[in-house]
Amino acid sequence: MALTYDQISGITEKKFIPKLIDNIFETNAFLKKLKAKEKPQTGGTKVLCPLEYAKVSASGWYQGAETLDTTDNEIITAAEFEWKQLYANITISRRDELRNSGDAAKVNFVASKVRGAEKTIRDTLNTALFNDGSDSKQIQGLRLALNTTGTYGGIDHSLHTFINGNVDSTTTTLTLSAMQSLYGDAGEGSEYPDLLLSDQDMFDRYWNLLQPQQRFASEEMAKGGFKSLLFNGQPHTVDAGSPANHLFMLNTNYFDLMPHKDENFRFEKFIKPINQNVKVAKVLWMGVFGGSNNRRSGVATAITA
Repeated sequence: MALTYDQISGITEKKFIPKLIDNIFETNAFLKKLKAKEKPQTGGTKVLCPLEYAKVSASGWYQGAETLDTTDNEIITAAEFEWKQLYANITISRRDELRNSGDAAKVNFVASKVRGAEKTIRDTLNTALFNDGSDSKQIQGLRLALNTTGTYGGIDHSLHTFINGNVDSTTTTLTLSAMQSLYGDAGEGSEYPDLLLSDQDMFDRYWNLLQPQQRFASEEMAKGGFKSLLFNGQPHTVDAGSPANHLFMLNTNYFDLMPHKDENFRFEKFIKPINQNVKVAKVLWMGVFGGSNNRRSGVATAITA
């Protein structure tokens, strides 16, 4: 007896979808870091991301029985992120079904369609991580988070500068001193950017700045299959989603991917629409991407040489 599409749905959900999820996150350095500390959410109208923006005012030296200041001041607020939804279809036409008759052929064909959905989701999600806010359906990305204008997580950059990242919009030629300046602006104490991202052209510019004996790679990135160069001991790697002329210096401790626990690449089994001779399954995701301390990251936005 031939496999039914209910059985194919079961095989897909158990065998192919876990691999799809792994492949989405294992082939991108930033996504891999985000996945390692993913924060599933249980619901709510919006997702709140706490922001520490001030120090406690009631503090100081005292002696003996002096009266201590007990004044409370607000040191934490929260960015509020709207849920964003992503999907990818796995569509099989009746024509393709007939051309791939037999259980083994049918399973192999479905596997190839799942790989197509995997690549689509990975590229779509990765591109959205750099969204500048111009597409309101997407998650709010790095170009909006690391900015000085616009509204991020419900907070106006121009009115509340504590939400701003460090932005270098004037440097047009990549130099080690310009990189160090941005890196220093984003750092404090022991907290500095731990991941640099750019497109291939920017990566090549940095490669050309280094002497052959300085072109060290990150051992951690190499184990993950990612090519990298070190800057202040931190990896600089290529990200296909990074826009041209941009160099991102991220403290990944302060960025989180927060999916809904019940819609985290959920598989919806094959069904047949009433007006098409096809069967369609879906992979569905809902969540947000948020930064809780953008001051510890930076971006150069105008480097062309």
